[in-house]
Amino acid sequence: MTTPKPILMRDVRDLPVLSLADFAALCSARLDGGERLVTLYGRVDEGKGVVVTAVLLSATGELSFLRARAETGEHYPSLTVRHPAAHIYERELWEQTGLQPDGHPWLKPVRFEGERQQRTADYPFFQVRGQEVHEVGVGPIHAGVIEPGHFRFMCLGEKVHHLEIQLGYQHRGVEKLLLTRPPMSLTPIVESICGDSCIAYAWGYLSALEALTGVTPGFETEVLRGIALEMERIAIHVATLNGLATDIAFLQGTGTYGRLRTAVINASQRVSGNRFGRGWLRPWLTKGLGGGLREDLRKTLTDFARDLAGINDLMCSALSVKARFRGTGVVNPKAAADLGLLGVAGRASGVAFDTRSLLPGRLYESLPLESVTESSGDCWARMVVRMREIDASLAWLFRVLDDEQLDLTGEGTKPASLTTPLRPDALCVSVVEGVRGPVVQVLETSAQGELLHYKVQDPSLPNWFGLAMAVRDNGISDFPICNKSFDLSYCGNDL
Repeated sequence: MTTPKPILMRDVRDLPVLSLADFAALCSARLDGGERLVTLYGRVDEGKGVVVTAVLLSATGELSFLRARAETGEHYPSLTVRHPAAHIYERELWEQTGLQPDGHPWLKPVRFEGERQQRTADYPFFQVRGQEVHEVGVGPIHAGVIEPGHFRFMCLGEKVHHLEIQLGYQHRGVEKLLLTRPPMSLTPIVESICGDSCIAYAWGYLSALEALTGVTPGFETEVLRGIALEMERIAIHVATLNGLATDIAFLQGTGTYGRLRTAVINASQRVSGNRFGRGWLRPWLTKGLGGGLREDLRKTLTDFARDLAGINDLMCSALSVKARFRGTGVVNPKAAADLGLLGVAGRASGVAFDTRSLLPGRLYESLPLESVTESSGDCWARMVVRMREIDASLAWLFRVLDDEQLDLTGEGTKPASLTTPLRPDALCVSVVEGVRGPVVQVLETSAQGELLHYKVQDPSLPNWFGLAMAVRDNGISDFPICNKSFDLSYCGNDL
């Protein structure tokens, strides 16, 4: 049996092009059959209407494409009516192309592009009516050093009945920007799309680029990329645990987790030259662990693991932590599955979806990594999943670092020039399991081998609605810990 791969490439000339109605019907039928919608997007083809593409994932780990062509402004039966997880993708498709999903229950803007940035005040917020119902607005500008986002709470007393999240203030036009540079030189831009997920984004882009040029990196190069990715995962999870401890004034956790995160990102800096891992990955190349760096990393992680275990035990045994996190911000398993929650947000609610297991490729097939889940779906579960994922990443890293059969000193294959042509008429999707879930990137080339379209999707996009569900029926004072337990990306959403 062929190992499911986190990348798929097809010749667009071999893809059937459906009508929009047939596309929607077939997509709905596939979702009814248990497949998962990885992404749904469109591009305006000048003078030829809109090209719509869906990427689907089967339960056995097979990626596939569906494609349609539609007229600008054309209507189609909304997928969201039967499959709520499609709601955010249909909203984005409508916003970017004008295609109308008939029956969509919540057709509102995702971002605020161009002139619409001046009309954010006209956003049609949902309203709850009642004699003692009141609204509380938070943001878009916040007291901390975070990006802008507006949170509108509908409350009865202190209890939140509904939270509506309005983002999109930081729209940067990333997808168009990526088409203005030579494809071989995009890594510095891609690894900056979501500031704390440099490795996941860079690896996804490089996988697609290497597929489109027909150059396969060596296995050791993939191992080094895996090391970089798991180091990134550990650093972000520890930062989130630090934030959770801070939000409940658990000072032992605040101090210790902050110190431990610093140790991890400083180790990344010693390898890559940057604490967030920028520059670690480049086309066909990955900075190696020569010159004592392998032993340095092993020692850093050994000390880290010892201290982490101690503070995790303290955090999990403290009655004050249990009182604040257990039963707070619950998203039940059915809601999580219906909404298509990803990463920690989904796995904390029993959704066993981890593309490192479902789409392992040669790296995670040869060196499998444990995937963890919890079932209670509350802040406590999301905290515990992060702790267990750090433990799983550490076990994997020690296994790799201790394997003397792996040569981790080399950098890889000599890169091609900046003018190396891409495969023409190709559609390529890559999926990398980042800290918040799968980072999805889809690249399409023209008949001349030029980059025609670049679709980027952060896992935060579908997960923000999960946060809105988590806050319902909780006190408004619980919002900070609910928000931190999800720890979603603003810029990853806004793009």
